[in-house]
Amino acid sequence: MATMPSEVLGVPRPDWMEDDVAMLADMASRWLEAEVVPHYDRYEKQEMVDRSAWEDAGAAGLLCAAMPEEYGGSGGTYAHEAAIIEALGRTGTDGFGIALHSAIVAPYILHFGSEEQKQKWLPKMATGELIGAIAMTEPGAGSDLQGIKTSAKKDGNHYVINGSKTFITNGQHANLIIVVSKTDPAKGAKGTSLMVVETDEVEGFRRGRNLDKVGLKSNDTSELFFDDVRIPTANMLGTEEGQGFAQLMTELPQERLLIANQAISMIERALAITIDYVKERKAFGKAIIDFQNTQFKLAELKSEAVMARVFVNHCVGEHLKGQLSTTTASMAKYLTTDLQCKVADECVQLHGGYGYMNEYPVARMFRDARVQRIYGGTNEIMKLLIARSL
Repeated sequence: MATMPSEVLGVPRPDWMEDDVAMLADMASRWLEAEVVPHYDRYEKQEMVDRSAWEDAGAAGLLCAAMPEEYGGSGGTYAHEAAIIEALGRTGTDGFGIALHSAIVAPYILHFGSEEQKQKWLPKMATGELIGAIAMTEPGAGSDLQGIKTSAKKDGNHYVINGSKTFITNGQHANLIIVVSKTDPAKGAKGTSLMVVETDEVEGFRRGRNLDKVGLKSNDTSELFFDDVRIPTANMLGTEEGQGFAQLMTELPQERLLIANQAISMIERALAITIDYVKERKAFGKAIIDFQNTQFKLAELKSEAVMARVFVNHCVGEHLKGQLSTTTASMAKYLTTDLQCKVADECVQLHGGYGYMNEYPVARMFRDARVQRIYGGTNEIMKLLIARSL
């Protein structure tokens, strides 16, 4: 009988995993297994998920689970988003960019948007008619958000946006993009604003190539170009210019927790797959699991994974109470993604030559894991943020 990723660590169900959340986690896993997994190899080859899969996910209630019902969402909390995020990891469909859409982009609109903006955009995000992205990173500004150059200049009742962004998740599909822009370059961070670009309704917006990444192939990640893109002044998030950096700082802890949820779910899947493999694979007349080296390696990995799972569960609980600090979120992101890369590497080793073959899931996990230490703020930046608390 196959080892289940959700059971491999033996950690009790956390308080935040209430019955309705557990039911959603099970439903999401079953839906992904039935509707996404059979097509996932094709998505990897074409380097994006089918647009129709987004609409199907919306119809299944897997988009905007934490958005209020009056805006088309399911009326849940981050716990419900975490259940869906972890279902993606446990089913090996990590490249389906619905976590960013639902748990990063939508909250910016919910928390900082006007009533009119929320009514206009969130219901369409919940159905998948609108696919969300957030354009922070630029060719010359990665984790340094204060270094962005993209400008948004007011012209009457419009803003005119000029600049370029890169490494943008959902970049080929997205038709609602939050663009981090400078409205007053002289004010530094206080001159930053968040502008919402509806790509179907503007001129001057161009998508660059779908970037050729090492891993997460099924997720479209793109360059975006804004050449005199005019948007209504009503498309700015917030009540006045200059609130963008504070808005980003408010939302980034959830983004980093999201990455930790992604990491721990992949860790559990990698261990489950590897435990099954070493029980079946034989060398020198006995199963690989019977060698002391294998036992010690897996004992080490399981021990670290249990600590990570308990910490992630703690962080989700703190976040649901509104008490997750930037420091703790940074710790979660850095520790779990470092461990994710370690576990993926060790599990490849325990698979031997087969671990290097793309037909084995552990090979894809090895490739997909690496970017987790980079996006959402590099782990080096996480350590700087943690160091400020000393």
